[in-house]
Order: sequence, then C-alpha cells, then structure tokens
Amino acid sequence: MDKIILDGSSFTREQLVAVARHGAQVALDEAQLGRVRRAADFLADKVSCGEPTYGVTTGFGSNADKLLGAHRVRDELPGGHPHRPQGTLMEELQHNLITTHAVCVGKPFAPDVVRAMLAIRVNTLMRGHSGIRVETLQALAAMLNAGVVPVVPEKGSVGASGDLAPLSHLAIVLLGGGEAFYRGERLPGGEALKRAGLEPVRLSFKEGLALNNGTAQMLATATLALDDLDYLLGLADLAAAMTLDAFAGRSGALRPEVHALRPHPGQVGTAAHVRALLEGSTLVDIPYHLVPRFKPWSAEAWSTPEDQALSFDIGWDWVPANQRHGREAFYARFLPFKGGKKHQPQDAYCLRCMPQVHGAVRDAWAQACRVIDIELNAVTDNPLVFPDAEGAQFIEDQVISAGHFHGMPLALAMSYVKAAIPVLASISERRLNKLVDPATNDGLPAFLTGNEDGTDSGFMIVQYTAAALVNDLATRAHPASVYSVPTSANAEDHVSMGANEARHVLEMMDDLGHVIALELYTAAQALDFRQEMLNAARRLAARGDWQALASKVANAPREDHPQHAQFVGEVRALVSALAHAGDFHAGSAVRRAHDELRRHIGFMHRDRAMDGDVRTVCELVRERALRPD
Repeated sequence: MDKIILDGSSFTREQLVAVARHGAQVALDEAQLGRVRRAADFLADKVSCGEPTYGVTTGFGSNADKLLGAHRVRDELPGGHPHRPQGTLMEELQHNLITTHAVCVGKPFAPDVVRAMLAIRVNTLMRGHSGIRVETLQALAAMLNAGVVPVVPEKGSVGASGDLAPLSHLAIVLLGGGEAFYRGERLPGGEALKRAGLEPVRLSFKEGLALNNGTAQMLATATLALDDLDYLLGLADLAAAMTLDAFAGRSGALRPEVHALRPHPGQVGTAAHVRALLEGSTLVDIPYHLVPRFKPWSAEAWSTPEDQALSFDIGWDWVPANQRHGREAFYARFLPFKGGKKHQPQDAYCLRCMPQVHGAVRDAWAQACRVIDIELNAVTDNPLVFPDAEGAQFIEDQVISAGHFHGMPLALAMSYVKAAIPVLASISERRLNKLVDPATNDGLPAFLTGNEDGTDSGFMIVQYTAAALVNDLATRAHPASVYSVPTSANAEDHVSMGANEARHVLEMMDDLGHVIALELYTAAQALDFRQEMLNAARRLAARGDWQALASKVANAPREDHPQHAQFVGEVRALVSALAHAGDFHAGSAVRRAHDELRRHIGFMHRDRAMDGDVRTVCELVRERALRPD
C-alpha cells in the first residue's frame, strides 16, 4: 500500500480508515515541514526575547496567570527537591502537562481508534500553526508507522480543551512513559519504543500543549463510526430489499417520479439503491392471485414424489361471485383467489416508508461527514501561532489564544447520528417482526417454521433479541452534548462532551449491525419459503391438472352448485397463469446475498440450536462479507 502523504490540508476519511484499519503508512510532506519549522523557530525566538506566552512561559488553564521564573523556587525549600527534573522550567512545564493529564480510565481503545488518533494529530500539526518542532512531529509519525499503539483508556475527555487526557496517553509514550501495545503485547511505553527501534523525545516550547490539545479522540471515533455506518446503511437497504422480495411486496413507493416530489438526497438515493437491489425480481409486484398461502404439511398434501419432499402445503380461498360487489374492476384484473398476498395496493410502513426512514438516517450521516471532512484538516490546539502575521506589534498578534479545541461542531453532528441509529434499527426490527407474525406476513408460516406437531418455535425468539437491541440503542441515544460540566476551576466553563458522544456512536454500531444481521437471517428463511411455495404452485399448475390445484382451494362450490362451472373456469385460468409465469425468484443482488448466507447457514426445516447461526450472520456483517451492491 502506498504511503499516505500528510500535509495538513488534504487528509480524507478514506485515508484515515486506511491508516487506522488497514495498516497504511504515513509520510510527511517535505514542503509543509518548512512551515512547521518556521513556527517552531519563531516561538523559540520569542521565548529568548523574554516575551510571556500562554502555555510556553505561563501555566495552563486556571494557572494561566502564573509566569515561569528564571529558576525553580522549590530548589530553595528546605531539603531541596529530591526528584529534580532535567532541563529548563519550560521543558518541565511541557513534560508535566503530559504526565499529569494522562489520567483516563476504562478499557483501552481498540488499536484502530488509537492509530486514527495518531494520524489525525500528525496531520493537524503539519499545518504549521502549533509551534512543534519537526523532529518531534517526525518521531510521532515514526511511532505510528512502527506499529507502537499507546494504551489509551476510553473515558476521560470532556471535549474541550479538546481531548486532553486521552491525547496525553498518546504523547506520554513518545516520552518513554505510559504503556503501549507492540506486536500484540502490552508493554511499558519506553520498552515498546525500544523494541521498535525508537528513542524517547524531550519536549520543547509548547510541544506538550500541541500534542494534547485538540479533538483527535472524538474525531477518530466519529470517523470510524461513520465508516461503519456507511456500510450498515447499504446493508440495511439490502435487508429491506430481501424482506420486500420475501413479502412479494409492491415497488410503487420506490419509483423515481415519486421521490422527485420530495427530493431529500438520502431518500432519493435510498429508493434508487433498493430499486437496483431488486432488479430482476419476479416476486415484487406479482399478481395477488398467484401467491398461495402456507398450510401445514400433511401426508395427503402432495401426490408426486417431488412434491412429497416438501415440508409444507399451500392453499387459496376462492371469492364467490356474491362477494365481489363493488370490486368488479379489481376482479376484472385479478383472478378471484385470496392466497398469501392481501388485496391492497400498499405495503406496511416498514416497507413502504423505508426510503424516507433510511434516507433520513443517510442524510444525518452525510451531515456528519461534512463536519468530519472539515475537522480532519483543521488546527485544533491552542494557542495558534502565526509567525508571518502582517503588521504584528505584540506577541498577542502572533500567538493567539482561541477556542478551536472546543468539540461542539463534532458533538452536535454526532448527536444527530446518535439519534438516527435506533431509528434505522427499529425499522429493521419491524420488518423482522412482520416476517414472523402470521397476522402480518402475507401467508408465510408463523415464525417461519412448519410446526406440524406444535413443538417448534422457529424464528420467534430472534425477534425478541432484535427488540432488546433496539431498546438498548434507544436508551443510549440521549445526547451527551447537552450536558456541560465545567472544568479547570471554571476557567473551562463550557465543554462539548463530544468525546463521549462520538465514542457512544462507535459503540452503538455493533448492535445496529446485529439487528440488521438478524433481519437478513430471518428474511433469508422467509424468502426460501416464499419462493418454494410459489414454485410448488407453478409445478402443480404445469402438470395441467386443474383438479389437483382446485384441491388446494377452500370455499370451492359443490358440483351441483350454480357457481361450480364458474369456479372451474376460474381455477383453469389460475392454472394457466401459474404454468406460464416462469421461475419465481428474488432480485439479482438479493439472490447473491441470499446465496452467501446459505453458504454459511442452511435453511431451518425444523427447530435446531440457533446460537451458531446468529453468531455466524453477525460475524458476516462484522467482516462485511455481505456486499450491498
């Protein structure tokens, strides 16, 4: 894989994912390193002139009014200072900033998150407005490329002044402290550097502040979460398409002229995607009268050896002439048989409104992506160094304290996404529920199993699990960004909590994926039943024996009934329609996904242990083995 050149201005989400999740290496743009060097030299010059500068010759936060002296006062205390640090007070200030701020708790972030944090930090420092030295920045990039992954506990950032505590856990390893993973082993930071052939760094003016002041944790977790959501949005479309095929549903709600009248981008894109997934389907928009309903298997159900191998029976109801009043136009178009498909021109909301719901979530994702794309190439530390500012008279004109470390742009964007996640999970669970409920599944068996002896639960409890996951996601969707807890003795009196927000969203991706996986698992079973039932009806009709098919129809009048001849004629018409219908199958993309599922998980003819199936389908989703294209 080619190295990704970091220049502070052109880093993309795709490149960050390549570094974080696929091991891509980074290189530093040589021309831009000149700007980095210029800012560091400028800062060193100002310090040598004795000008007071925040975070360089002053303390931090509420200690900003404390100016560093020429020597250590503590050395004059009785007994001196037993652990006198090396270097100047300004070097001690930067060192202490990192070591005292690395106080996060919880389990360590996954390596992809930490690698993303490192790459983001390197890229923002490449802008040349942070005062970091070239050699320190090169050391940070070398640590990333060498595979040294600092141990960064998940919790401890309030999202302003940036992600101080987690970024300190990154930087402390650069100093030879803390802990890091190297080649899968958790080690002291200094040992990890040594094994990677790297040397610790001693920080200079403002370098500690440059390393730990910024939005890298929330940006890393947000970017990786959006990468996951991008895949899951496409997969949710695929699950919906498979479910629509399994229902032999209606496609009118997907038509482009419909969505041109309300052209929200996500909605338009979702409808187009699902139409493409369903291309080639002979199930969608099937005439109502062709679709039989499920009937439990019985020994007398079928007469041929081929059909006797089936685990189900099929049937229709005939609609007598005296029950067709007011529906003459309908029965002029469709034969008077009620099977598995309700005589209505629209599907339930979970199918018909899927473009609107999936599309709204897609729009939330797109808005967050817009924010992320800006943040990936933004300078987010403080103060900002402008060595080439024109007309500058005072240090404050060139070293400016501002608030780019505040994570609210990211926090609110992720709050939007956070609220959207249970929405996508909920509509998926509703489709799953519709598939297993005999009152709503349009003629499929209850819980998608034959249950001839009353001993089988089928897919009943799969829906329970999906329901539990949806509830869990919903309870976690409350925005963290609305709760600011002041810090640093009220010097930092409004914070974003964006780190919590983005971390929550990343964590929620697993359960969202599980819900969609359960829908796919269930839809595959339903699709098999629907196709087998229709094709069994077609085979029966292809033999040309109208009486065999008539035996599957309830409400048939007796031979001496006045409507018997009409019934026979209409049964013969049904036989002809089925015999000439051709093979019944799902859309091409749906079939590919169904085939991939069936390579790993077989059709469930009777109850069996399902825990292995569930693990497998969730793993297929986690590994992105099912392609929504």
